[in-house]
Amino acid sequence: MRRDVSFCDGVGIARLLNATLVLPKFEVAAYWNESSSGFSDVFDADYFITQMNGFVNVVKELPPEISSKEPHRVDCSKRKGQFDYIEIVLPFLLKYHYVSITPAVSQRRDRYPKYAKAALCQACYRALKLTESLEKKANKLLEAIPKPFLSLHLRFEPDMVAYSQCQYSGLSPTSMKALEAARGDDRKPWTGEAARIWRNRGKCPLTPNETAFILQALSIPTNTNIYLAAGDGLMEIEGLTSIYSNVVTKSALLSGEDFETMHGNTKAALDYYVSINSDSYMATYFGNMDKMVAAMRAFKGLYKTLFLSRRAFAEFTSRGLEGKPLMEALWKAHKDDFIKGRGSALSDCFCEFKL
Repeated sequence: MRRDVSFCDGVGIARLLNATLVLPKFEVAAYWNESSSGFSDVFDADYFITQMNGFVNVVKELPPEISSKEPHRVDCSKRKGQFDYIEIVLPFLLKYHYVSITPAVSQRRDRYPKYAKAALCQACYRALKLTESLEKKANKLLEAIPKPFLSLHLRFEPDMVAYSQCQYSGLSPTSMKALEAARGDDRKPWTGEAARIWRNRGKCPLTPNETAFILQALSIPTNTNIYLAAGDGLMEIEGLTSIYSNVVTKSALLSGEDFETMHGNTKAALDYYVSINSDSYMATYFGNMDKMVAAMRAFKGLYKTLFLSRRAFAEFTSRGLEGKPLMEALWKAHKDDFIKGRGSALSDCFCEFKL
């Protein structure tokens, strides 16, 4: 589910350009093994359009004479520094009338004009609402989870690990087979000194066992109720469940019919809904979903949010730390964030104006 910073940026950019926003199709990560789905499969489109009235013009689809053509694509994702959409993108919009934008990763939202920031914040915090049927299912799932509970977003799917180009020893034959298939010919892992540097930069996903070790270092009781927010095909899950026994998943809590009829984006939407309403939230990765969950939890005043540090774990283990010394070092590395428990939010959404 791409209810993420990129979509929010898209709304802000549309306002910057005084353009009409077409509701997007959402990408699906490879581990869902599915095609993209429409905005209306996940969110209430009519509600979104109504809530955005006065901020930016939104339509469900374009007229046939425009939609029959491919949009002119403008990829801004690799741009460095401040990127001026008005100067660079607006001429393409005026020429082609229909553009598709990949926002700049480094775009400084705090430098948006206030009217564009207001549109961006309205979209992310007020206008997105799950479809009625999906929200009912999400509430049903939330009610079924034993309370209180920790929502853990754990990323150790084959495509995620393959994309990281990291080496792992001790994986099961099943995991190795899935990983080799995901790597193909163009995602070979780093080796030697390059592999060590890459890992110490925090580029390698935490395994379920490493995750469990960090949770223990943070004195999270092993009988804690944990909701596993994860995609299909998670590898080495026994590394977590052998230590933390009260782990539940959406596939176990929802009826077979309820779960099997869902596609990847709606499954991810359930994880998102449960995570923003959990008693606490931890993530092993700082991806799009994690950023938006943290932001929404901050917006709602739910501050028990923590991102586990892959970099700290890699640095300490590369020094040879293990056992109790490693636990103590990991506690010190996470202590300040753990005590504060605050996630991050989109800039200026809470203080400059009322939504």
